[in-house]
Order: sequence, then structure tokens, then C-alpha cells
Amino acid sequence: MKVIIHGGFFSESDQSHEVKTAKQESLKNIAKQAFDFLQTHSAFDTAAFAVSLLENDELYNAGIGSQIQSDGIIRMSAAIMDGETQKMSGVINIQDVKNPVFVAKELMKEDDRVLGGSGAKKYAAAHGFENFSTEIPKRRQEYEEKLRNGGKGTVGCVVIDKSGKLAVATSTGGKGFEIPGRISDSATVAGNYANSFCAVSCTGVGEDIVSNATAAKIVTRVTDGMSLSEAFDKTFDELKTIDGFAGAIAIDKDGNLAHRDSHPTMVFASFDGENLETFN
Repeated sequence: MKVIIHGGFFSESDQSHEVKTAKQESLKNIAKQAFDFLQTHSAFDTAAFAVSLLENDELYNAGIGSQIQSDGIIRMSAAIMDGETQKMSGVINIQDVKNPVFVAKELMKEDDRVLGGSGAKKYAAAHGFENFSTEIPKRRQEYEEKLRNGGKGTVGCVVIDKSGKLAVATSTGGKGFEIPGRISDSATVAGNYANSFCAVSCTGVGEDIVSNATAAKIVTRVTDGMSLSEAFDKTFDELKTIDGFAGAIAIDKDGNLAHRDSHPTMVFASFDGENLETFN
């Protein structure tokens, strides 16, 4: 049983020592909580749980603390994928819910499993998700001052459970100041993908991740016989050809962990019950 999580790029916000330390401690705590949850839950349930904790922490650009788009509105996206069933569900540009990942999880039982905009919000309301503003004063100040942070913030979790089953969940608050209607990679197989061989969650510039099909490529290459390390090497080499900005976390069916970023520094933590690793 192992858990690895990411919280986007450290460069997305204030790079002070205080922020760095806060993110390290937050990621460590969430990784430990997710591992404890995993003792009595599936990889699928744990992935959603871990991402919800990241959504609840305003240090990250997902859920609470999401970026404000150019028209002054917050729109969020999230997805979850079960490696065993190879089913993915997600929400795109959903507004006014606390935990988009839980709406994505709820959609897994539907035939129509990826919803966007007002349809996603209506579905959430019909299934008991209360109206909730995820805006925090810091994001409003950034918006009003037209500050740009580079748009590289997403959160994600990859899990392997005691049965060897894999799952992944990813959530984002967008890049900030984007054109309304812009779709990120987080609710696509480019940014969030899993099967019985490997699971991957990405963060970075969504357009680069989609162009490179990053998560899907890594998982497919592992499925076809590459080692996880080789799959990361080849995929990130290809990312370089478009000067792509991305980071990824992964676990394969043998429990091997991987994390990589094309630019400094993706913030992450992993825990297997004994070894706790975090970004430096």
C-alpha cells in the first residue's frame, strides 16, 4: 500500500521559506492521513479522500483557494479514475461546490460520467452538494490587482491498495485570469489516467500536458512493457520538444513510485507506512 500526492508547483505562489515549510508540512500530513484511510478503504475511495483534503487547504489551487478567471468567476475541474475498471468520471468548469472531486466520484455510477458547466452544477445540487464559495481574500486581491502566477496549480493523488489495485484523482482551480470556458487537462486522460498497470496524475500548464498526452502516454508505455522510469524518461523527453511545463506522479502495479517535473519545483509527498518523502 502506497500513496503519493502533489500540490502543483512551488513557483505558483510566494516562494518564501514560510510557504515552502507550510506546504511540506501540509503534504506530509495529508499523505499520512490518506495512508491511514487506505487501511480500511479501496484505492479509489482513498484517491478521492486525499484530493478532498488538498481541495480543503487554501495553500493549493484547487477547491478552496481556486484561481479567479478573467470574468471574476471561479470555475473548477476534477476527475477520478479506477484502474481496475478503467472508468473515469469528472467535472469541468463547475462552480460553487466545496469538493469537485466528490462530485466527480458521484458521477462514476452514471452512464454520462463527465459533465461541464451548469450541467455539472445542477447534477451536484441534485445529489446533495451544497452551494459553497471557494473564493478566499488572497485570490480576490490577486484578481483585482491583475497579478498572474503562471497558472501551474493542480492537486492530485495516486494510490495502490492492499489488493494491488490502482486509482488516481486530480483537481484544479484553473490557471487564473483564463478565458471563461477554457478546459484544463485535469478532467482528461492527458492529466489523469489509470489502468491495472499504472496510474498517473499531472500538474502544470494544461495545454502542454494535453499536447503531450502525458498521463496516457506514461500509462500506455508501462502497459506495453516499459519500466515506470523508462516511460517517464521517454514522455518527458518528448515534452521537451514543445518546451512543455509539467509535473507528474505515478505508481505502477509493482508499487514502484515516480515523480518528475520539467521545471522546478513540483511539490509532492509520498508515504508507504514507513518511508515519508517530500519535495525539497
